[in-house]
Amino acid sequence: MFQNILMRVKVNINTVRSIIKTNDRLMGISFASSALIKAEICEETDVILSQILQDIPTAKEWRVYDHCSAITRLYAIYESFVEELISDWLILLTELYPCYSNLEEKIRNTHRVGVGKLLTELNKHRYKHLSSEKVVQGLFYGTSGEKKYELLPDAFLIHEQNLRKDALVRLFANAGISDAWVWVENHRSIKYFLKEIRGSQNTVEGELNEFIGYRNDAAHGFPDEVLGASALLELCDFVDALSQALAELITYQVIKRKELIGQIREVGKITEWFKKPNAGVAIVEEIKLSIGNKIFLVNEETSCCYLVAINSIQLNGNPVNDLQTTAGMEVGLKFDLSAKQGLRLYQLEVE
Repeated sequence: MFQNILMRVKVNINTVRSIIKTNDRLMGISFASSALIKAEICEETDVILSQILQDIPTAKEWRVYDHCSAITRLYAIYESFVEELISDWLILLTELYPCYSNLEEKIRNTHRVGVGKLLTELNKHRYKHLSSEKVVQGLFYGTSGEKKYELLPDAFLIHEQNLRKDALVRLFANAGISDAWVWVENHRSIKYFLKEIRGSQNTVEGELNEFIGYRNDAAHGFPDEVLGASALLELCDFVDALSQALAELITYQVIKRKELIGQIREVGKITEWFKKPNAGVAIVEEIKLSIGNKIFLVNEETSCCYLVAINSIQLNGNPVNDLQTTAGMEVGLKFDLSAKQGLRLYQLEVE
C-alpha cells in the first residue's frame, strides 16, 4: 500500500545521494596536486582527466552549484511525494466511502471550495490539463448520486506556501487526516534521525524549516550558507525519513477504515521480539499463516504501520511452511523487515 510511491521517492533520493558523492570525489581529484594525481592514476586516465580539468569551475562555484541543485531537487522530490500520496489517498476514499455523503464534512467542504477555486483559475498554466467539465463532474456525481463520484486531487492540493509544518498539516487535514504532525514526531525513522544524526539538538519542525530555508535561498540563487557533501547527505536522510513517516500515516488511515468495513482485521500481536535472530513471538487469532504471506504491523502510539512478508514460522520450536492457528496460539515469526514488541498484526480479509 503506497509502496510504489515510496519506492520511487527512495530511488530519487538515492540518485541525489550518488550525485553528491560523485561530485565530492571529483572535486577531491580536481583540486588535488598534479603529483598526487599522477601517482594514483594510469596514463590514459591522466589524459582524460586533463581534458576535464580544462573546464572546471572554481571550488567555490562548484560547491554553490552542488548545494543549490541538491537542495532544490530534494525539495521537489518531497513536495511531489506529498501531493502524489494525498492524490492516491483521495482515489482510495471513493472505494472506502462509496457514498459521498458518508465522507467527513471536512473532506466535502474542501472538495466544494477547491472546485470553486479551480473554476476561477483554469486559465493558469498549471491547470491546463483540466476542463470545467472535469472539475465539476466529481462534485456533481457525489451530490446527485447519479454515478460513481471522484475526488479531484487538484481541488485538495491548492497551496501557495512551501510545505512547512503548518502547510503540510493543513493539506492532510483537508483530506480528512488529522494529527499528522503527532504521527510524524513519533515515527521511528524521524526519532532515529534526530537522535543519531542531529544528537537531539533539533526538532522535526526545526529540521523541516531549515531544509525549506535552504531551498528558498537556493531557488533565488544566493545561498547564505553552502553545505558540504556530508551535510547534504544528511538532508537526504531527513527527506527519506519524513517520506517514510507520511507513507505509513496514510497506510494506517486506510487500515483503520478497512477494519471498520470488514476488509481487514487484527489477527495477533507481537509479545516478544529478539534483536539477534530478528524474530519474535506472537499470540494470534484463528488464522491461516504461510511463508510468503504479507501482513501489516501496526501501532498507532509509536507511529508504526508497514507491510511485511513472513519469512519463517515456528510452532513449539519446529519450523513449518503453513499453519492453521487457533485463537490464543503462540507462534514464532520472522519477517523480511525488523519488528518490535507490541506491534499488532493485521491481515486483509479474503473475499
